[in-house]
Amino acid sequence: MSRIVSSTFVSLDGVINHMEEWHFDHIGEESDEIARDQLGAADAMLMGRRTYEIYAATWPHRDDPYADAINAIPKYVASTRLRRADWANTTVLSRDLVEAAAELKGKHPRGLLMHGYGPVAKTLMRAGLLDELCLWLHPGLAGVGTVDDMVFSEGLNARLRLMEARTLASGVVLLRYRPAD
Repeated sequence: MSRIVSSTFVSLDGVINHMEEWHFDHIGEESDEIARDQLGAADAMLMGRRTYEIYAATWPHRDDPYADAINAIPKYVASTRLRRADWANTTVLSRDLVEAAAELKGKHPRGLLMHGYGPVAKTLMRAGLLDELCLWLHPGLAGVGTVDDMVFSEGLNARLRLMEARTLASGVVLLRYRPAD
């Protein structure tokens, strides 16, 4: 069975949203190459509705090799509210997320990539279906947001094992974890 990998940017104070405040100064060729490698290692992407809405409004209008790859890859959006997806190669998963994700793992041998660590990723972590958590720890405090914008979630207790720690030239530390069990 394949893997589901969640790759997300996080500030030192645990914020995963409001990236305009803390993320974009840390983008460069090194981080772009890692992002391309992550996407290239997956057969499909899995995302929640909010990520889908942001991505569907952005990626189809960009013209570069990464945009071409993200637009072409099969995408699945988990949502009980979204009825249809207009972004190319996107399927809406409106049924039970855990069942759907387990089926997708069997359907995509090279795995699924998720961007962000919101409700979908946290649900998969709780269900034991998230195989890797890749945190891009940024060297700064966001100073914005609420508990809903944080990497932590009340009641989600998971033991993880560090697979890799890599410091990028930008000061971002790439931390790759897998469940310890």
